Amino acid sequence: MALCCSLSNEVPEHPVVSPVSGSVFERRLIEKYIADNGVDPINGKEITVDQLIEIKAPPIVKPKVPSATSIPAVLKSLQDEWDAVMLNSFTLRQQLQTARQELSHALYQHDAACRVIARLHKEVSTAREALATLKPHTGYAAVTTPSVATSAEAGGVAAQPIEAAGLTPEIISQLQDKATVLTQERKRRGKTMPEGLATAEAVKGYKTLASHPALHSASMPGILTMDVHAADTSHILTGGNDRCATVFNKDTEQVVAVLKGHTKKVTKVLYHPEEEVAITASPDATIRVWNITSSSQSAIIRAHDGPVTGLSLHATGEYVLSTSLDQHWAFSDIRVGRLLTKVADTDGNPLTTAQFHPDGLIFGTGTQDSQIKIWDLKEQSNVANFPGHSGPIAALSFSENGYYLATAAEDSCVKLWDLRKLKNFKTIQLDEGYEVKDLCFDQSGTYLAVAGTDIRVYLCKQWETLKTFNDHTALAMGVRFGNHAQSIASVSMDRTLKIYGVE
Repeated sequence: MALCCSLSNEVPEHPVVSPVSGSVFERRLIEKYIADNGVDPINGKEITVDQLIEIKAPPIVKPKVPSATSIPAVLKSLQDEWDAVMLNSFTLRQQLQTARQELSHALYQHDAACRVIARLHKEVSTAREALATLKPHTGYAAVTTPSVATSAEAGGVAAQPIEAAGLTPEIISQLQDKATVLTQERKRRGKTMPEGLATAEAVKGYKTLASHPALHSASMPGILTMDVHAADTSHILTGGNDRCATVFNKDTEQVVAVLKGHTKKVTKVLYHPEEEVAITASPDATIRVWNITSSSQSAIIRAHDGPVTGLSLHATGEYVLSTSLDQHWAFSDIRVGRLLTKVADTDGNPLTTAQFHPDGLIFGTGTQDSQIKIWDLKEQSNVANFPGHSGPIAALSFSENGYYLATAAEDSCVKLWDLRKLKNFKTIQLDEGYEVKDLCFDQSGTYLAVAGTDIRVYLCKQWETLKTFNDHTALAMGVRFGNHAQSIASVSMDRTLKIYGVE
C-alpha cells in the first residue's frame, strides 16, 4: 500500500507519522514545518521533531536522474523551491477551508436577519391595520354612518352581531321587481344558445394556457376560493390561507390589488358583477366589503358568531347571503354593512354553504348532516329539503336555466335536482375517494364544472364528461367559467391559479 504525504500529496521517501494527528508526512517537509511553526500542520497542536514516528516502508525506485541536472547545487535549489511550493500550497488550502466556513456562517446570519426583518415588517403592517381601524373611515365612500361592526373592529374583539334591521316593504318590493325582470329575460332568451358560446368540441380541446403560482404567500400556501368579474372575466378574485384576498388580471398577468384585513384564512370571496367591489368571508366570523380600486374596506359585517362558510350575492348587487357554523343564515346590506335578517336552521345544524337562485327570491343552503335546504327569502322559511347525500355538503350551484341545482358532499358524487319536481334526476358517480370542493354552471347553463381531486367539465342534459384537467399538484378548491365558457379558471392548494382555453 503506497503512503501519501499530507503536505505534498506525494509518496514520501522517508515517511513519518505524527502521533498528534495520525497523518503521514515526508520527514524533511514536516521537520521544516515544525521548525518554522512548532505545531502539527493538520490540527494545529504542538509537536516536536522527536515525537515523529518513522515508518518502515519498501524503498521507492526513482527514475535515474538525467545527467544534465546532476549538479548538486542545482538539485538542492530545485528541491528547496519544490518544498516551498508544497508548503505554500498547503497553507492556501487551509486558508480556503477557513474562508468557506466563515462564508457559511455569514450566510446563516444573513438568513436569520432576513427572517427577523420579515417578522418585524409583518408586525408593523398588522399594527398599521389595527391603527387604521381606530381612525374614521373618511376614505370609504360606501360607508355613510358608523356601525356597531366598525366599533367592534376598533376594539379588536369579536362583539355580538349587530341587531337585525329586518326586511322592510321597500326591500321586499326591490327583490320582487328584480326577480320579475330576471324571469322575463330568461323567458325571452328561451332555448337559444348565446352567440359566441364555446361548443362542446371546443371545450374538449381546451389546454392549460397559463399557471400563476405567486398570487399568495408561500409561507402559508393554498388558495381556498375564487370568483370572476362577470363584466370583465379577465379580473379574478382569490382568497387564501395567508388571510388575504388578491385581485389578478389574467390578460396583463398583473396583481391589481391585495386585500388585507382578515385575522384568519379567507374561505369565500365574491366579485361584484358590475363594480370594482369585493366581498370576503373568513373563520374570523366577519364579512368584509372592499373597494378594489383603493384596496380599502368599505364595510365590516358581523352577522355571525362562528366561522362564515358560505357567501352569495343577490342579483340586485345590494345584498349578500351568508351561512355559518353558528347554525344561522343571514341577509345583509353591503352598502352600509348592516344585518337585515338572521334565521336559524330548522334542525339546528351548522350550515356549510349557500347560493342564491338566479331570480333571487329563493336560495339553497347545505348542512353538516348532508341536507340541502331551499328557503324562501321573503317569508324567511324553509320550503323544501333534498336528502340523499352523506357527509357535510361541500358545494351547490344553481343553473342559469332556473330549474337545475347541482350539489356535492363527501360521498364522491354530484347530484342534480329538478326544482320543479323537487327530486333528484341524475347522480354523477365519481371515482372512489374523489373529493369535490366546488361546483359551477356557466352563464348559459350549458356546462357544469367540478373542482376537487381534478377539474372536470360536463355537458348538461347529456351529462357526459367533456374534459378533465389533472395538472394541479394538490386539491383544486375553486373553478369558474369565463365569458361564454371561452375559458376556465381554477385555483388549488398548490398555490396556483390556472387558466384553460383554446391555444
